[in-house]
Amino acid sequence: MLLAIDTSAGTSVAVVDPTTGRTVAERSTDDSRRHAEVVGPFLAEVLVEAGITGADVTGVVAGTGPGPFTGLRVGIAAARTFAAALGVPVLPLVSHDAIAADQAQDGPFVVLTDARRREVYWSAYDRTGTRVAGPGLARPADLDEAIRASRPDAVGWDRVTVATVPAGRLGAIAADRLASGAPFADDTPLYLRDPDVTVPGAPKRVVR
Repeated sequence: MLLAIDTSAGTSVAVVDPTTGRTVAERSTDDSRRHAEVVGPFLAEVLVEAGITGADVTGVVAGTGPGPFTGLRVGIAAARTFAAALGVPVLPLVSHDAIAADQAQDGPFVVLTDARRREVYWSAYDRTGTRVAGPGLARPADLDEAIRASRPDAVGWDRVTVATVPAGRLGAIAADRLASGAPFADDTPLYLRDPDVTVPGAPKRVVR
């Protein structure tokens, strides 16, 4: 079985059968502030509902974003820890790809998720569902310009905004790639901005 985890937007955890791509159990919330609080219980619940133990997990699928630093790192850390404990591989995938694959409509369209700080993450997908631009980060007022700079014709495409990435769909994509031998994404979180920390300056000189 594959265990899929994504905390790039809300929090979503699923167990997916790799032979069929079917979601066996899934839990999700669009709360973008409680990733660390819910990811553990969600993991326990999906394993129980699927009727499996950790020993039955053959790979852990991790959504790599784009997402805000605080939330995204929770899911990636959980995936890496779970995989290391079981001795199974981490299978990284771009989170927006799962959103695109979960759409009933054919492309082309642009996927949007909340980046906080009054910004959005975006990725453009063509009629085949293939990502052709992004992920990127922009303020809503600058979104057209950002898309145009990367894929001019995508500016007029439909836009799909979601609050949670479906972990079950993420697992289904992983199952397809395992079956076909297609590569996975780089195991690098897509924060697309610097974390909220600053390097302290030199200490002030004290004059007596």
